[in-house]
Amino acid sequence: MGKQITEMLKGTLEGIVLAILSLAPAYGYEITARLREQGFSDIAEGTIYALLVRIEQRGFVDVERVPSEQGPPRKVYSLNTQGRDYLDEFWRTWSFLTERLGELHREGR
Repeated sequence: MGKQITEMLKGTLEGIVLAILSLAPAYGYEITARLREQGFSDIAEGTIYALLVRIEQRGFVDVERVPSEQGPPRKVYSLNTQGRDYLDEFWRTWSFLTERLGELHREGR
């Protein structure tokens, strides 16, 4: 899929990560692994960690430090009320865009 998917992901990755966190709290590596399971294999861990810092700063997640058997404590992120509200808005916007793009696609055939 190449460069086009990379560009599209830049605008949607925040919503995708929040959607993952809406299912269950997770730490950075778990989120990256889940993305890779979903086929997003080109996303670097560093990208996810930078995004997690941003969504924490924006107040969308609560963070808990959990002891780890292999090194320093892990930061476990869980979606809070503000993050759920933002995710709901993301899904409304996503639905609007996919409906309009679907119409354009059907008309263009």
